[in-house]
Amino acid sequence: MECRVVTYDSQGFAEQQAEISRLREDLQMRDKLVEQLSQELFRLVKGNANFMPSPELSERHQAELRAVREQLKGVEQQATFYQEQLSDRDTEIYQLRQSVQELTDRSRMLEQVVQELPKIYRQKFAERMAPVKEKVTQIQRENRQLQAELQSVSYRLAVRQRHQTQLDLPSFPRSGIALPSFGNA
Repeated sequence: MECRVVTYDSQGFAEQQAEISRLREDLQMRDKLVEQLSQELFRLVKGNANFMPSPELSERHQAELRAVREQLKGVEQQATFYQEQLSDRDTEIYQLRQSVQELTDRSRMLEQVVQELPKIYRQKFAERMAPVKEKVTQIQRENRQLQAELQSVSYRLAVRQRHQTQLDLPSFPRSGIALPSFGNA
C-alpha cells in the first residue's frame, strides 16, 4: 500500500471539492444521455416491431448502432475513470480528515499542557524553594543565636573593663602605727 504524506491546504481542498462536484455533474449528465439513448432505441425498436428494414437501412442502422455502442463504451470508460478519480479523492479526503482530527487532538493536548504550565512551574519552584527557605530560616536562627552570644560577650567584656578601670590604689602594709582618731569631734 502506498503511503502518502498529506498536508492540509484549504485552497487545494476547496479546488478538489469543486473538481469532484464537476466530475459528478459530468457523470450524471452522461448517465442521463445514456438513459435517453437507451429509451430512444427501445422506443424505435418497439414502435417498429413489424417493420422489416431494407438491407441498406439495416446496414446504416447497424453502423449507427456500432457508433452508439462505441460512444456508450467511451462513456462507460469515462464513467469508470471518473469513479476511480472520485474514489481516489474520497480516500484523500478521508486521509485529510484523519490528519485534521489528529492535529486537532494534538492541538487540544498542547493547549491543555500550556494551561497547566504555570501551575507546574509554581509547584516546581515551590519545591526548589523549600530547601532554600529552610536554609534561610536556619541561618536566621543561627544569626539570632550568634547575636545573643555577641551581646553576652560584649556585656561580659564591658563588666570586666569596668572592674579593670577602677583605680588600683596601692595597698600599704599595716604596721603598728596608729592613726589618729578624731573621736567625738
